[in-house]
Amino acid sequence: QVQLVESGGGLVQAGGSLRLSCAASGRTFSTNAMGWFRQAPGKEREFVATISWNGGLRYYADSVKGRFTISRDNAKNTVYLQMNSLKPEDTAVYYCAARSAVWESRESRDYGYWGQGTQVTVSS
Repeated sequence: QVQLVESGGGLVQAGGSLRLSCAASGRTFSTNAMGWFRQAPGKEREFVATISWNGGLRYYADSVKGRFTISRDNAKNTVYLQMNSLKPEDTAVYYCAARSAVWESRESRDYGYWGQGTQVTVSS
């Protein structure tokens, strides 16, 4: 069983930065691939970034590539999402997710564990 708690969301002006954190409980974190997803009002949840169990493989949605960076610290059971050059269209609830596999995935259906989400609002 894995429990996930996100933090670091908030209100920021366009062009600003935020770093989201996701703290995981459970002994399997170091073997879980992790992902970040987001859901804007009236839209479906969408993939943002994913990272393999050891951080060796990382993939990003085209909309955030070059601006966002996913990373993890297995010693701290934490995954991060550094978000730079934020845009109003990045406004959403951001969710951390864990899958019971070492390899990353862009598909939300591949993740069995989800956090409660943290709100990110980017003002223009």
